Amino acid sequence: MNRILITLFLLLPSSLIAVEEDSKTSARLAELPLDSSHLANTAAGLILVLALIVGLAWILRRFGGLPAVGKGVVTIVGGISLGARERAVLLQVGETRLLVGVSPGRVQTLHVLSKEEWSAAVDGNPKFEQQLDAALKEKQQ
Repeated sequence: MNRILITLFLLLPSSLIAVEEDSKTSARLAELPLDSSHLANTAAGLILVLALIVGLAWILRRFGGLPAVGKGVVTIVGGISLGARERAVLLQVGETRLLVGVSPGRVQTLHVLSKEEWSAAVDGNPKFEQQLDAALKEKQQ
């Protein structure tokens, strides 16, 4: 009989703790999962993530994206649209600049500018469109 009383006496605190935890769990379950504070926290987190994405996209666009790794020796100096599907592109290969006409299915060299021609054109400071017009007129003659 003493053993039973001692066992009950020892188990009584653990049963009270279990009842207290059950009441806490039922109180949490009684809360609505979609109350205004949860919705506000979720909306604020979503806005923060979207702002972070937009900010990173702006930074990448503003500062030219990732560094040019393995681009090679050919760089695009400029370009202009000549029609719906035609473009004139100025490429630099080493110290030579090439004016290239690009259309669907065809790429053609229009003019080759040496370093001397290019430095003379830069000193005069003409715009790319003027240089393109001069090169096209030269090619037509």
